[in-house]
Formats: sequence, C-alpha cells, structure tokens
Amino acid sequence: MSPMSTPEARIDALDARLLLALDADPFATVVALAQRLGVARNTVQTRLRRLEASGALAEVTRRVTPEALGFSLTAFLTVSIRQGQHDDALAGLRAIPQIIEIHATTGDADLRVRVVARDTTDLYQVTNRIVDAPGVLRTSTSISLQEIMPLRLAGLLEEAASRP
Repeated sequence: MSPMSTPEARIDALDARLLLALDADPFATVVALAQRLGVARNTVQTRLRRLEASGALAEVTRRVTPEALGFSLTAFLTVSIRQGQHDDALAGLRAIPQIIEIHATTGDADLRVRVVARDTTDLYQVTNRIVDAPGVLRTSTSISLQEIMPLRLAGLLEEAASRP
C-alpha cells in the first residue's frame, strides 16, 4: 500500500497552496510561506512534516535532472521476469543506478523500466546488466528522442487548492 492511500495523507486545499508556494520558491523559509499563505508558522511546519512523512512531498533528489549528472539519454524498457523470481529480479534491477524508475505493468511484459545513460554505448552496457539480472527473461528497449512534456503536477495542485 502506498503512503498516500490513507485518508490522513490526502492533500487538502491548504496543502496544495503550500506545495504551489514551494514550487514557486523552493528556498522560501517557513516564516515566508506562512506569511504568503496567511497561516501560522507552526501550521506550515506541521503540514510540511506530515506531507513528507506521508510520501506526498518527495525527496530533494527528484529535482536533480539526469542531464546534470551526464546522463543525456533516456530509454524505456519492458522487462519480462521468470515466474517465481520477481523479488530476485527486482533486487538485481534496483542495484543498477542507471535505472531510475520501475513500474509493474499489465500487458506483454511484467515491468516498465526508465533508464538513463550517457550515450548508446553506455545504454548497451546497462541493458546487458539488466538482462543479466536474476530472473530476467527478456527486454525490449525504446529510446526517448525528446521529452515533449515533463512530469507536471501544478495543474492538479491548482485544482486541489481551489476546492472549498
């Protein structure tokens, strides 16, 4: 179960306004956020702690781009896993730093994996490491040519902030 599935972890209108304010100024102090939102400093601190503890507020490393670390190529792999070896396969995949995201999926494969690499030669090496992971049967790779629209949540937060 994900941390956000509990009712107390849901984002309300004030939480959404707080997150939008942080998005606008990630280095704002608690006092500045409280003034901007018209609430007490303790309210902001409490809500930030709750949002972080619930998983609603992701770690700071999610703001770092792979390109800033020298990984300009992004690829998406579908991965098929041998029955009964799911946990071993996941442990092997998690040990590969270039795998930055893993989703369990429906369809022809078991997982969709987001990989970053320095170039196609590096991607080839990473793909070989993935294939060598315990329980991995096969993969299929699609290289991203260009990110057309990055992950965005501001519209959803704006909608949540406007709720009564």
